[in-house]
Amino acid sequence: MKASLLGLFVLMVSVQSSGAQQRAVHPSTMSSTDAEQEIIDLSREKWRWMSERKVDSLAVLFHEKAVFVHMGGTMSRDQELNVIRSGGIHYKDAEIQEVSVSIIGTTAILLNRIRLVAVVGGNEVTNPFVVTEVYVQQNGTWKLGSLSFTRLLNQ
Repeated sequence: MKASLLGLFVLMVSVQSSGAQQRAVHPSTMSSTDAEQEIIDLSREKWRWMSERKVDSLAVLFHEKAVFVHMGGTMSRDQELNVIRSGGIHYKDAEIQEVSVSIIGTTAILLNRIRLVAVVGGNEVTNPFVVTEVYVQQNGTWKLGSLSFTRLLNQ
């Protein structure tokens, strides 16, 4: 009986030891974390540029085939830039409440839960959204490929 308990103890210690080795941080994990932070920072910068109507900076960030999904419809890259430039939509303030990023190869998917204050058609509106941002990496640079607003009903 004592031999069985001793054997079980040794087995448990070796399993815990091997588990600890598997949880070690690897360089690939570190770069993924760095890439995730880069996307988070880029997204925050994008919200600032949108609120300040920095269309030239946004034009560099937005992929030429980017799509934008709003509550009232979809827009191309040029349509989104034009509506920001003209003031048709003024993104006054995006209060970021939660953020998460998943990176799959050269694609990053960022989810922001935000409270957005915007002026749309001359009227100031405040809405809670989950905003999905899809970034693609091309030649070492992240480009925004899609921005989609999903309005939250219970907030």
